[in-house]
Amino acid sequence: MAIHPGGSQLNIANGIREFAHATPHKVAVIDGDRSLTFGAINERASRLASGLLKAGLKKGDAVALLLGNRFEYPEIAAGLAMAGLVLVPLNPRQVANEIAFVLEHASVQAIIVDSALAGNLPSSGLPKIIFAIDGNDVGKNYEDFLAASNAVDPRIPTLESDPFCITYTSGTTGQPKGVLISHRSRSLTFYATALEWGLGPNTRTVGVAPMYHGAGFAFGYAPIFTGGTVVMQRKFDPDETLQLVQDQRIESMFLVPTHAQMMRALGDEAITRRDLSSLHTLYFNAAALPVALKKWVLDIFPHTGVHELYGSTEAGIVTNSRPQDALRKAGSVGHPWFMTEVRVVREDGSLVDPGESGELFSRSPYLMNGYLNDPAATAACTTDDGFLTSGDVVVVDEEGFISIVDRKKDLIITGGANVYPREIEEVLATHDGVAECAVIGINDETWGERVVAVVVARAGKSLNHEIIEAHLRGKLAGYKMPKETVVIDALPRNAAGKIVKRDLKVHFS
Repeated sequence: MAIHPGGSQLNIANGIREFAHATPHKVAVIDGDRSLTFGAINERASRLASGLLKAGLKKGDAVALLLGNRFEYPEIAAGLAMAGLVLVPLNPRQVANEIAFVLEHASVQAIIVDSALAGNLPSSGLPKIIFAIDGNDVGKNYEDFLAASNAVDPRIPTLESDPFCITYTSGTTGQPKGVLISHRSRSLTFYATALEWGLGPNTRTVGVAPMYHGAGFAFGYAPIFTGGTVVMQRKFDPDETLQLVQDQRIESMFLVPTHAQMMRALGDEAITRRDLSSLHTLYFNAAALPVALKKWVLDIFPHTGVHELYGSTEAGIVTNSRPQDALRKAGSVGHPWFMTEVRVVREDGSLVDPGESGELFSRSPYLMNGYLNDPAATAACTTDDGFLTSGDVVVVDEEGFISIVDRKKDLIITGGANVYPREIEEVLATHDGVAECAVIGINDETWGERVVAVVVARAGKSLNHEIIEAHLRGKLAGYKMPKETVVIDALPRNAAGKIVKRDLKVHFS
């Protein structure tokens, strides 16, 4: 391979390599009563890389990983990068046919699986090379494999534009698409994350979001990549998370709005009775943070800076709202993030004026390389000059603050009028009996679509359509008022914490 004119290439293994040299005895990851130093992670990742190459894999081959939040996740990601292999994260909540689709679509050559999740695997179509963590029922024992492998990092030359992973979209509409994410995209994300949200050497965070999801991996791996310590939480439990913040002196933490909802449900005393003084930064992503919930977060964590960021698997992080604007601009996702340009356009492609809604496009080093084996889908969401559509409708105010109006595909057209569900959801969320809510459009012979509110009641509260209608009356135009209210126990969500609105429509089939 020719030497790149820009010098060394960005690679997601580099952070572990660097800190294994600089601080080999510093703890990088904690998983319950187990922990690994930077030196140990580097050695184990090197053994994995060498062993996989010896097993016959070659640069560019895809390796699937079916694993929850465990200390092996970072070493496996780094080991694959050292070998020039491509990570394909699998969602432990997926069933066999869903996993079979990914394995075939990505041409997976090997798989590493937690033995406890082996039942999720399809009965046929598996790659020949399988390694099992905590067992050997479905493949060779992972620890035995590492022990028998060479501890020398093979350092397979890899361009920073090469994919480090193929992350599959959640498939909320149609079949999932494989998003090609480069070493450059994620390496720069890690550095910018450390700069923005207080990660880096001698800092501590907790890995709450699932590592198999794009944001969960980015914010769970960034602390290690930049020399800090991450405490893995295998399954989110709000009370346990708060205890970890106190006991581990956590300084910075990434959450999705659902996590905050669950903390709120514990009651304020569960938070105020603990010493959370170490926590200086909270940052939220994955779904819109309702204004009412954001105000609660600001009140209950008064000494913690609260950020709200916006992005997607395909675009990476696009915007960030910083603490100084959290209350003044509640409801906004802030300004474009580091190294990011945005463009907000009308249907005809012309730029919108301040206060006018339009579709958001972004251009940055974080953008995906494209969709695997799907040039048509890639072309459909990108422009000739390198901008990528988010599929979201936004408004930019006179100060340049961006607010998400709604997903373009979630637009409801009722009686010929456009209705954006998020506007209604924000008002619904201000009712003290509403824990969570979603607004959807249902086919209607008279109106084309009728507006329907789906709500989850807070503990001890009673909700019905009359109560909801009374709360919304006078706050929304008549055509935006829900014609019906459905009360359910929980909203369906994907791995990213986003509500899957198509699953709500089963109540009306």
